[in-house]
Amino acid sequence: MNREKSNIYIECLDHTVSGEKFKLYKDRDHDMLVTIPRPDENSLGKYYESEDYISHTDAKRTVFEKTYHLVKKYSLNKKVKLISKLHQGTGTLLDIGAGTGDFLIEANKKHWQVIGIEPNEQARALAKEKGIVLEPDATKLSSNSFDIITMWHVLEHVPDLSAQIKELKRLLKPGGHLIIAVPNFKSYDALYYKSFWAAYDVPRHLWHFSKNSMKTLFEKEGMMLEKTKPLLFDSFYVSLLSEKYKNGKMNFAKAIWIGLLSNIKGKRSKEYSSHIYILKSL
Repeated sequence: MNREKSNIYIECLDHTVSGEKFKLYKDRDHDMLVTIPRPDENSLGKYYESEDYISHTDAKRTVFEKTYHLVKKYSLNKKVKLISKLHQGTGTLLDIGAGTGDFLIEANKKHWQVIGIEPNEQARALAKEKGIVLEPDATKLSSNSFDIITMWHVLEHVPDLSAQIKELKRLLKPGGHLIIAVPNFKSYDALYYKSFWAAYDVPRHLWHFSKNSMKTLFEKEGMMLEKTKPLLFDSFYVSLLSEKYKNGKMNFAKAIWIGLLSNIKGKRSKEYSSHIYILKSL
């Protein structure tokens, strides 16, 4: 058997912007998938140039977008409660991939000292209109500065994974916590929708993680996995988009059923559509 073909896990289209085809290769050493070909950093930005890329806008044009923002508001409160409980109060918070700044705004209301990183210029402009200034990168930030660092569905986007993990270790205080949310390609909804699974989102998602890969990658840099939690709403959101990619329209009833089934199966298998990983810097 051709070795290259044996390492291909699945082939997917970019359903959001380009319509181009990409392959997901198995990284057997880390139990993860890698998007190939990977756009270089100069061309990667064009794959985000879409009005449908919802995390860079505050659009509420459709039922889907309105529902997204309702769930987002609920999730923001849950996220702030999570960091406050984890740190037993307030402290210094860095949010990487801050989008339009809503999480940091809510955390600041609870007296967290907040800084956000967001490379997208349009998203930074929207955040500035809300009164929060985001940095384009973390190069000016001091080492050992933060009690909590969060990356909500961001790690899968970073071009240099190894360098990013090292940078997270540098920025965290000893004993500080890292909270990362990423999709899980071993979930039921991923297995059901196959190449149409919206959370593959190639080529914006360059890496596709499992629980094993998250544990292995971060332990190498002295960050221990303390806890894994499910993101239960993600299975519904992802299934809605997957229905659109597969059938040309959002079948709400079917998507809700697949999302619910994924969560039910996840309760037994511990493989949910997305997970939150809580890691501690040693």
